[in-house]
Order: sequence, then structure tokens, then C-alpha cells
Amino acid sequence: MGEVKLEEIEFLVELLSKYPLESLRSIAREEGLDYYKLKRIYDKYYGKYLTVSARYNIRIIGLKSFVAFLAVSPESLLETAIQLTKNPFIKYVNPAFGFKNGLSLYFQVPHDQVDLIDEMLGKYSDDFEYYEVRAYTKGELPDEWGDWDLGYEYAILMDILKWDARTPITEIAEKLGKSRPTVRYMINRLKEKGILINFVPLPDMNVSDRGIIGIAKELDEEVLKRFNDYEITVGVLPGEGYILEWFFSSKEDMGSKILEFSRYVEKILVEYFDPTFKELNDRNSRMAFQRMVKKDGSGYRSILEF
Repeated sequence: MGEVKLEEIEFLVELLSKYPLESLRSIAREEGLDYYKLKRIYDKYYGKYLTVSARYNIRIIGLKSFVAFLAVSPESLLETAIQLTKNPFIKYVNPAFGFKNGLSLYFQVPHDQVDLIDEMLGKYSDDFEYYEVRAYTKGELPDEWGDWDLGYEYAILMDILKWDARTPITEIAEKLGKSRPTVRYMINRLKEKGILINFVPLPDMNVSDRGIIGIAKELDEEVLKRFNDYEITVGVLPGEGYILEWFFSSKEDMGSKILEFSRYVEKILVEYFDPTFKELNDRNSRMAFQRMVKKDGSGYRSILEF
């Protein structure tokens, strides 16, 4: 496949941010690029280190986001992760060590099942902590939640678009047993309801194989300026503070990064993006919506079923 070059991935991310669903020929024509050079870069990275994914407003379909940190013994890490990634409501699981040694989780829960979280996590560990997490915005987010009110076929469609939004319409139609115009109608309906926000290119964890997670009661605006040129995300923990995650490569000096990052947070933890765990996460997420939603489309299954 050749050497992985971050500048080529960044180039592809920039292009697919502007043209997430357009054909390569259209992109090359619009940008005045050599089609065959673009295709070589695309074939080298797309689907391996980068995919275009649908971004959804899960609030409208009644889901709340959470992060959790479970204490798990080293010898039980993989076994516990295998069990956790059988649950489609759990979006990813990774080994993590710091203020809690074991596993870090990101999961989504129907708003009327939040009171079941302790019971769900208690199946895997006696020592855990979790926080609701929301997008970091300047304004206040409404504390209102919808419900799943779509047919089951929409769950399948949402999985396809989440996994690879560049999947051809013809292929989607075959998977759904629908016509191409019907698929386009369904996609437009998701947009009109505000569920489907946009399509974004997502670099894979193979690019960054480490992450530092920090929790802070207050957000120092300096941290956003200081790490402006790095891959860092910020989330709001309602009533608790903020969560920050900094992604980097294991080839870099982790000690200095922890020292630098610890100035801005009260609790810190190092997350490892292991290929084995990635395989488990990918397998779990590929058909997550259609496993979360009841076959009759009447709502969500229980988070305790898995």
C-alpha cells in the first residue's frame, strides 16, 4: 500500500469536507486536479484510514450521550470488551489507564432508560463512573428529547450512511429492497426532520493510536488556543464540567504530552486505540441502529437486553 502520509490524508479530508458525496471525476473537475492522481490517493486511504460518515442529531431520535470509565483487571480487559461490544448502544470501548484503570466507553441511551445505566455498567464492573456528555457550544442546548418514530428500514439506512455515506444509491436500494427514488426520499426525510445534519470525513484511529482524556470543572479558554493546531475535542459534562480529548501517535513523547495537558484538567487518563478493540468496535457499530430499534419500529430495545 505504501507509506501512510498524513499530508495526503489531510488533503483528502479537506476535499471530502467540501464534496462529501460527489464523484472523484466531479471533484477533480471542480478543483482543477489530475483525476488519476486523486484516484490513487483516494484508493490508498479511503475505507482504510478515512471514511465519509453521516452526522445525526441524536437528540431528535431520543438518545443521550455518555462517557464511562470502568475499573477492569488487565487479564479481563479483552473478555469484558467483547461482552460490552455486543451491546449496540455502546459506541466504542478502549483500554485506558489513569484515574480509572481498565476501559473507557462512549455510549448512547434512550432518554427514558437513563435510570438503567448503573445496572447496565454494573454487569461489567463494580467500580465505574460515568457522565452525560454534550457538544461544546457557546449557547445553551435545549433540554428536550424526541423519540424514535420512524420505520425499521430507516434504522438500516442510517447504519449504511453512518458506516459509509459514499455508498452508491443503487447499492443502498438493493440492501433496503427499495427503489432509488424511494431511498432519496428517505434521505431527504431524515434531513427535513433535522436528524441528518450533514456528511463529514472521519479519519480512522489508525492515524492516531493514543489519546489523553482530561476532565475539568472549568474550561480554560487558553487550552483551545494552545492546542488549536492539534487534534483535540471538547465536550460539556452537564453539572460536572468539561471533557477534553487529545489524539496523537505513540511515536510521540507521551510523558511530555501528559505533563502539558495536566495543567488544564483535574483528572487525566490515557486511552489506547488497539487494533483488536477497533475490530470489536467496528463490528458492533456497523449495524447498531438496526439492533437498537425494535423490528416493528415502535421504539428502542432495552439497554439491558445485551
